[in-house]
Amino acid sequence: MIFQKKHTFLLDYFPAATSGLLLTLCFPSTGFAYLVFFALVPWFISLGSMTAKQAVYSGFIAGLFHFLSLVYWIAPTLNIYGGLHPVLAGSTLALFCCYLALYPTVFAFLLKKINAPSFFTPLWAACLWTGLEYIRTYAFTGFSWGALGYSQYSNLLFIQVADFSGVYGVSFLIVLVNFMLATVWTDVKNNRQKSWIIPFLYTLVLISGTVFYGHYRISAVKTLIKTADKATITVVQGNIKQDLKWSAAFKTKTIDKYIRLSTTGETPRSDLIIWPETALPFYYGYDQKLSDRVDQCIRSVKTNFLIGSPAFTRDNGKIKFYNRAYMMNRFSIVTGTYDKNHLVPFGEYVPFGDTLTFLGKLTAQAGNFSTGNARFTPLAFNDRNTGVLICFEILFPSIASGFVKNGADVLTTITNDAWFGRTSAPQQHFSIAVFRAVENRRTIARAANTGISGFIDPTGNILAASGLFTDAALTQTVPMLKQTSFYTNHGDIFAISTLVAFCLVFMVKGLRKNDEEKLK
Repeated sequence: MIFQKKHTFLLDYFPAATSGLLLTLCFPSTGFAYLVFFALVPWFISLGSMTAKQAVYSGFIAGLFHFLSLVYWIAPTLNIYGGLHPVLAGSTLALFCCYLALYPTVFAFLLKKINAPSFFTPLWAACLWTGLEYIRTYAFTGFSWGALGYSQYSNLLFIQVADFSGVYGVSFLIVLVNFMLATVWTDVKNNRQKSWIIPFLYTLVLISGTVFYGHYRISAVKTLIKTADKATITVVQGNIKQDLKWSAAFKTKTIDKYIRLSTTGETPRSDLIIWPETALPFYYGYDQKLSDRVDQCIRSVKTNFLIGSPAFTRDNGKIKFYNRAYMMNRFSIVTGTYDKNHLVPFGEYVPFGDTLTFLGKLTAQAGNFSTGNARFTPLAFNDRNTGVLICFEILFPSIASGFVKNGADVLTTITNDAWFGRTSAPQQHFSIAVFRAVENRRTIARAANTGISGFIDPTGNILAASGLFTDAALTQTVPMLKQTSFYTNHGDIFAISTLVAFCLVFMVKGLRKNDEEKLK
């Protein structure tokens, strides 16, 4: 009897687990991005015959299988660089993925509760999923990694809608297609041949419109690119191993490598040369000998440099540390700085640190940083302006759009992805930047310590990309567009609207239920 119950349990929730794993295959670097339009179908079909309680279990299982297989790289990062025992690192990963799995759990529960007419259910499902992705982007400091839309970073025709809706619009369409297919399967199987026609038609209209819009916007943006002002930018990839990065004996060699990569080939003709996040393994301006070497390099190259470095300030005897980007002109004079505003929780700071002192820092080498200002003021070089997003900040669309609204002609992201090793995380991280380019119609220049470094144009096309764990200096002439998109100007109005729409439907259903009970 016990064996039979276990067998039934596994059979009931196998579709959810399958969908979770299929979703992971849609993300870099598997090459199966197209699967995302079918990955959720097995789970969605199984939801139809489940109770609300069973739906909760299935949502949790789908989310857990997906996130464990997607962000598995968290465990080795915590073990190797955070110094956590493998068991504790694995437990931390599991707990984090349990939190992430709550979102598909809530999705499944609310979808069962709304019990809308079948021909509208795909729309409500897409609205609910999109709204929950938006909440996940900002709730509890936020973690939007794995949002469905990011899987389509290479599908340029499909993602142009992001300049209106952000990445959330792409996620909306993906869920809509999946639920429509599940509806067709279920209705045909149950001999309800006509009930699936309406969902099929409006899904077809929306997908066709998206592809048409993609053609139109790519053509329009390419026309703007032809006549736009251009700048030549170089991104330098130092390829410094994480276990050597902060070694006192290796500091001079690190600086030597960055100077060599910045002073060879075509780099002297660049308008801006970019070094990655915390490229300087010392406090610029405080360690005078090493700072002078950097200054001499800048003056010899005779161009602007954007350099990542740790920094600190003293305020009433209290020292604050920052993850900083310095903009320096051809005379090695600092013309502007940006301090990372959105820090990595438990990596760069401990939330509620005065209270949760027992937690400590999970990645001890990262630093104990303070938050920079949230004005998102671009840094000037020559007569251009760049918005600087440091590492984790690329996950947050509002930061990129904030810089563009304040006058950024180009977006720069500097990062140190050495923590991730040769996992799929570096490519996943790089793919997210594609959407910030499309959303704001700005070129993105990305400098990463160990890769991937490269350039993305305003249509989301990857112009150049380095390999992992190689020394590199990539130079590209890129457009500086001035026009601002609907998304830049209006933000996440689409994502918020999906939440409002679902809530309104839920409220109407509740009012109708109350009216029916009164009439009885």
